[in-house]
Amino acid sequence: QVQAVESGGGLVQAGGSLRLSCAASGRTIHAMGWFRQAPGKEREFVAAINWGGSSTRYADSGRGRFTISRDNAKNTVYLQMNSLKPEDTAIYYCAVDLGLGPTISQYEYEYWGQGTQVTVSS
Repeated sequence: QVQAVESGGGLVQAGGSLRLSCAASGRTIHAMGWFRQAPGKEREFVAAINWGGSSTRYADSGRGRFTISRDNAKNTVYLQMNSLKPEDTAIYYCAVDLGLGPTISQYEYEYWGQGTQVTVSS
């Protein structure tokens, strides 16, 4: 069993930054990803990183503003979000893919965190 716990969400003004963290337990190495779901919308892919940290993928919405990284010694993946926009407001979920990754399809992820709220005010 794998558990993923997100942290770092909050309220920030447009143009500001936040860093989300996701600590995974139960397995030492796995591909991980971030997804988000805004009110009234479907959950969408944000970013993903492979098990070794050498390969990443981003949604167009966050490319150039978001950076995903990981610290395998801590079993933690990070999402650095800069130049935040009101349309980035959503619940952000961390997900664990037991394969090599990075994967953009949410259906490839086996375990999910509870989510952390990110609110960007205009």
